[in-house]
Amino acid sequence: MKKLFAVLVAVSMLLGLMSFSAAESEIDAELIAAAKEEGELVVYGSCEEEYLQAACDGFENLYGIKVTHQRLSTGEVQAKIEEENGNPSADVWFGGTTDPYNICAKEGLLETYEAKNAAHLLGAAYRDKDGAWYGIYKGILGFMVNTEELERMNLETPADWQDLLKPEYKGLIWLSNYNTAGTAKLVINTMIQKYGHDEGIQYLVDLDKNIQVYTKSGSGPSKNVGTGECVIGIGFLHDGIYQIVDNGYDNIGLVIPSTGTSYEIGATAIFKGAKHINAAKLWIEYALSPDCVNQADEYGSYQFLVLDNAEQPEQAAKFGLDPENVMDYDFEDAKENTTKYIGEVMEALGSAADDRFKTE
Repeated sequence: MKKLFAVLVAVSMLLGLMSFSAAESEIDAELIAAAKEEGELVVYGSCEEEYLQAACDGFENLYGIKVTHQRLSTGEVQAKIEEENGNPSADVWFGGTTDPYNICAKEGLLETYEAKNAAHLLGAAYRDKDGAWYGIYKGILGFMVNTEELERMNLETPADWQDLLKPEYKGLIWLSNYNTAGTAKLVINTMIQKYGHDEGIQYLVDLDKNIQVYTKSGSGPSKNVGTGECVIGIGFLHDGIYQIVDNGYDNIGLVIPSTGTSYEIGATAIFKGAKHINAAKLWIEYALSPDCVNQADEYGSYQFLVLDNAEQPEQAAKFGLDPENVMDYDFEDAKENTTKYIGEVMEALGSAADDRFKTE
């Protein structure tokens, strides 16, 4: 029995070494050595805390580099990096939708880097053309509804974007804050691209009449649907899957808008002026590897992965989500105009924007 145990331990160690060498095989040894010499990395994460913690722990265990992290919404990271203006307090950004990434890239606040592991991306759409950010996952925008509450109120489930404007949904809808959440920025761009500039902004003004709460984080609405505090939440459907699978809220229904929806690309990037630049580059390689992304569904993140060597989460397919059944989202328009569009929406909302969209 002792001999069998010793053999099993040896095999386990060998497999661990094989996994470790596979993770490093496509990465320049000099980069790994330089990153280890720096010995430290600071991460701002805009994915959910459990996955952020797991990703940071994985990097630290793999390379022996100390990682500290803080979870902030994408809008909060954007505001912080803009204020620091080239002297960032973190090295890398991990997770969260790319609209705020694109704003920072346009402002010259992200470091370009040509990652070797980017060769595994499923297409050119999943990266910035200059290497300012790289995609790691894809999330579908839609509605999460409390089916019990809708039945109690004798209301039908909204099937499309225009349905959300019906007067019977007044005070039942939650959305995230346009100033703090990348999810909400995506909603603005989606409505403008879907309906046209003026009509898209008017849609958001009309939608505001039915919204009860604007949450700081994009996942905020999903966290309150199962309890019934929020009856209809607008956000990413993988956040709804988390509430169903991990928190047991089987009263949540997921809706993909019938006339089409958009999607996020969750990204990772290096901040311009990063103090641990080699560790930051190594992080990008790690984030674009199965060592990092295959952990996601173990920690409640059920987005579709955008790497050809990654394993897709079974939960996303189980709930019938199709990562290809989305509109042709114009990332370049979003990159050039998101900041302007937010200002135009705030102006169109008028006094409502003064007290409903605070950032603190």
